[in-house]
Amino acid sequence: MPDQLIPEYIQYWLAGGWGKFLRVFWYFAIFEFTRYIIIDYIIAFIHWVKREDYDDRYKAGRQALFSENPLISIIIPGKNEGRHLYKLTKSLEEQTYQNFELIIVDDGSDDDTPIIGKNLEKLGLIDKFIRNEVRGGKASAANLALQYATGKFIVHLDADCSFDRDAIARVVIPFYYDEKIGAVGGNVKVRNYQDSLCSSLQAIEYLKTVSVGRIITSTLGIYKIVSGAFGAFRPEILDKIGGWDIGPGLDGDITVKIRKCGYKIHFEPKAICLTNAPDSFKVLTKQRLRWDKSIIRFRVRKHRDVYFPNANFNWKNFFSLFENVFYNVILDITWLIYMADILLNYTSSLVYIIPMNITLYVVMGYVQMGSIMIFTERRNQEKKLFKYVHLMSIYTGLYLRIVRTIAYYQEFFFKRSYEDAWNPVKSSSKAKLHGL
Repeated sequence: MPDQLIPEYIQYWLAGGWGKFLRVFWYFAIFEFTRYIIIDYIIAFIHWVKREDYDDRYKAGRQALFSENPLISIIIPGKNEGRHLYKLTKSLEEQTYQNFELIIVDDGSDDDTPIIGKNLEKLGLIDKFIRNEVRGGKASAANLALQYATGKFIVHLDADCSFDRDAIARVVIPFYYDEKIGAVGGNVKVRNYQDSLCSSLQAIEYLKTVSVGRIITSTLGIYKIVSGAFGAFRPEILDKIGGWDIGPGLDGDITVKIRKCGYKIHFEPKAICLTNAPDSFKVLTKQRLRWDKSIIRFRVRKHRDVYFPNANFNWKNFFSLFENVFYNVILDITWLIYMADILLNYTSSLVYIIPMNITLYVVMGYVQMGSIMIFTERRNQEKKLFKYVHLMSIYTGLYLRIVRTIAYYQEFFFKRSYEDAWNPVKSSSKAKLHGL
């Protein structure tokens, strides 16, 4: 290719050689490229090699499930979810597996949820509707639902979700693979991905971090978050660990508790749940500040015993939490060190560094989408997201990084998660007192 067709900033790096390139872009080469390209495609290859084994296990598990036909308890705790309940019941009516009881706990709603819930119960669309007159928080509502659940398996859902027709069956089938599987996470995707730029970028993020990211961590045995939007549990294990502790981050917290009891956590990519993501960056920022604080509160503080040698030490549990803390907290700090390194040592080269850095992340984004297309069952829909991939370097590399940094600072030094309005003050006060 003639030199005049090559952008000047690329010519600069071609002339500088690999040594200089790697010295400047060491953060990308060591952390980003390795984790999100090399490992993604290695796991994709493993799945391709083992695809027949996966199919055989699924067929055997499905046959065992439908032959036994056990009762499954579906629990939905929440506040002000009335407007979603009818659509949820209609979605569940279409499931291929129908032997389930539906238990909804209204956690002190101040809308029409009590009226709607009781009406749906009278119509037989809900098996049990329970109302907390005084709000206790989502964990409290989920634990109340457990007291009324009688099924062999517990499936925890969010009221604003919808599901593929075989989702309930698929999320419990892995329990028939291995009796040591204590919980199974469903695959959560963004339903309103066409509503705004904000929801479109989240849709790509979910595909990378949930759909593909959790396939990878589950394959490696270090999967650590069964989403509260869609997850299945063995009730005897929930009883053993005392159910859910107060959040935020209660879904990740209960997953760690189950792991610490010696059980495996499995991700089922074909158990599809669709949810509405925030459609504005203002709402998204508020959500992520809450989520990111939970990493410090639970991964760094509450479950710090996982990192230290003791009688119950487990390497997979160690790497499960360490991977999460490393790629979120430690690399967030490392990125700041990287930026300082570049600004101090390569100020005169920024005109070449910035466009090259953007190019690297944009190219990586499209390559990552390639791995997503390998796994996804919705190629025709999700390929529409390709036109937004070039913006992901700004979304994840700048916006989300800034939000994370603020959240970590607030939680590490001031424990701000206990002040979050997402939980009632009385519940947060007790949680703080007991170190939960």
